[in-house]
Amino acid sequence: MKLLSVAIPCYNSAEYMNHAIETLLTGGKEMEIIIVDDGSKDDTRKIADEYAAKYPDIIKSVHQENGGHGEAVNTGLLHATGLYFKVVDSDDWVNEDALRQVLDKLQELAEDGQSLDLMIANYVYEKPSINKHKVMDYKTALPKGKVFTWNDIMHFKQSQYIIMHAAIYRTKLLKDCGLKLPKHTFYVDNIFVYQPLPYVKTIYYLDVNLYRYFIGREDQSVNEKVMLKRIDQQIRITKIMIESHDMSQIKNKKLRNYMIKYLCMMMTVSSVYLIRDNTNESLAKKQELWDYLKKADKKLYNRINNMFLGRSMNLPGKAGRKIVDIGYKISKKIYGFG
Repeated sequence: MKLLSVAIPCYNSAEYMNHAIETLLTGGKEMEIIIVDDGSKDDTRKIADEYAAKYPDIIKSVHQENGGHGEAVNTGLLHATGLYFKVVDSDDWVNEDALRQVLDKLQELAEDGQSLDLMIANYVYEKPSINKHKVMDYKTALPKGKVFTWNDIMHFKQSQYIIMHAAIYRTKLLKDCGLKLPKHTFYVDNIFVYQPLPYVKTIYYLDVNLYRYFIGREDQSVNEKVMLKRIDQQIRITKIMIESHDMSQIKNKKLRNYMIKYLCMMMTVSSVYLIRDNTNESLAKKQELWDYLKKADKKLYNRINNMFLGRSMNLPGKAGRKIVDIGYKISKKIYGFG
């Protein structure tokens, strides 16, 4: 069995996918790299097939009709045979030294017989256009150097939510929990990291800067203008997350609180953009989203609505606009745009 399967969703990625693949290849034969060509119209298919032919023991080339980022992740997971699973987007890459440390630690834990459900590593916002990068770590939120449980987690800052770029899940856990991301929808990475959390019993935080998250393309999903254009998809993802779990059934208090705060963040992100758009249609969408949460789970609605960010999304006047601006700055930290 391979130690780590990595899916690379690709759609018209010929211009930059090589970098992602080459950095992952440094992991050697412990790696399984699954290039998922999501109905590309450029040379993505050709590049994927050439890599698979050159590295048949490491790389799989899989082709499908266009289904969007989520369906490409689903396909990658379907073909994954490694003990652990990660997603690396085709315009991102990994640090080679950090990848070696990740593989060594996963191997060490496996040989010691320690069952690990989730490994978390740091990620880095990379903005080559201005020669700038920003490391996002979990040093104040998670214990280091040991396998731990949800009971051991500490305080998460707004910028420290566990996102897909930080997560390496046990493959069997993802398959057993029935993870399936929606087709033709952006921002599915939130579901990918959120839905499996109640199934996670053991966690390890490795304080290395593994994932390099490229920021800068004008058509990127986290570009501010693009996010506003796709706000309906962000709302759809938030609704799916609301429906994914009954919070009253999550017995661990720290995990439950974390997941509720995560949902509050998702409600805030959608609300901030809808408020900033400031049209009758966008404000009606904001109200509909909050009504949806209230109808789905009134207790959860009350909990989120009583949080600082949740309550602030419905404040009128100058004070309300000021709080919305705070929410906007938080959104920028979480998504890395701007």
